[in-house]
Amino acid sequence: MSSVGAASAASGEFAEGFAARLSPGARPAVLSIDLMRAYFEPSSPLCLPSDGFLTTAGRVLTAARAARVPVLHTRVRFDDEADGGVFLRKIPALRVLIGDNPMGRPMPQVDPAPGEPVVVKRFASAFFGTDLAERLRARGVDTVVVVGTSTSGCVRATAVDAIQHGFIPVVVADAVGDRDDGVHRASLFDLQAKYAEVMDSADVIAYLGDTGERSGPAASGGTAVG
Repeated sequence: MSSVGAASAASGEFAEGFAARLSPGARPAVLSIDLMRAYFEPSSPLCLPSDGFLTTAGRVLTAARAARVPVLHTRVRFDDEADGGVFLRKIPALRVLIGDNPMGRPMPQVDPAPGEPVVVKRFASAFFGTDLAERLRARGVDTVVVVGTSTSGCVRATAVDAIQHGFIPVVVADAVGDRDDGVHRASLFDLQAKYAEVMDSADVIAYLGDTGERSGPAASGGTAVG
């Protein structure tokens, strides 16, 4: 399952001492990061230029469910302006995610299945200010497979925090997206160099199928948590 090729196009070669191989473990979970209407509705200030990766993300989720690999979702929601703090001041476009705005609803291609948890977050990382790490550890998860948006923002922050929490992060190159292709590719390159394994969806789907039955039943407890 070669991962280097998916990320290396940004500049070609990794420096010596970087990009060592992390073998994905036997007990993965899939994290679907912020695949909300806000990033795909043309009227939204957060709208991405392409939704091509969304279908691929949906295929990864389908494969995980078929293999009984836990699937967890995140969404962003702020109670009010103060709840977003400096982050909301830095990115005013995030105001569309204040309260129960329809822009915070998941896209149908990646809609949570019954029983799949939805972790509500306020900042870039899915781990920051949430109980995600505890949920994963309770299930014995050793590897987190990340799909979603954006590659340079919430996907990257989640992968960095995943490795800092002791999980092996796998970022699915063609199931994550950004508003700029150069930024997307550079982020994948840097993730592979320092923080994660970057793999394409075909290899990830095969990996999930190979390991899924050893991961136990699918994640349960679908109440959103902050």
